Amino acid sequence: MLINSEYGNNRLTPKQILTDPILFLAFGFGSGLAKKAPGTCGTLVAVPLYCLLAQTGNIFYSLITIAVTIVGIWICDKAAEKLGEHDFGGIVWDEIAGYLITLWWIPFSWQGVVLGFILFRFFDILKPWPIKVADRRVKGGFGIMLDDVLAGVFANLVLVLILGWWA
Repeated sequence: MLINSEYGNNRLTPKQILTDPILFLAFGFGSGLAKKAPGTCGTLVAVPLYCLLAQTGNIFYSLITIAVTIVGIWICDKAAEKLGEHDFGGIVWDEIAGYLITLWWIPFSWQGVVLGFILFRFFDILKPWPIKVADRRVKGGFGIMLDDVLAGVFANLVLVLILGWWA
């Protein structure tokens, strides 16, 4: 897999992506290199991270989720610049943040983990209003992150309704 970069005709190899700290993070620790469904693979990387963070309590979880989201704006912006393409499919840091937002303040359960994954992917892929508007109109790192943050918020709200009904 070769990826066009900001360096003109130079193309980035997976090795170059994995050894560049910004691209390594933006590509979800390498999961964004998947040839099929990199966004889903990036979300899968977030599952064990969520499982670890869910054990730490809501305050620490909240601080990490906010940090992942805010730092993600910068990471995604720099990665897009290096790649020479806005919201390149392999950039999946936004999926990690979106999944953490999906499960924000949700008590840990395996039903929540699985339903959260399904709901987040549903909203991230289909991009209903206003997610689609944000995805099309907002550029840069903020734009890359915004549609996934919104998908995470939508998925969280639906998850609260489902789990509340289920209980």
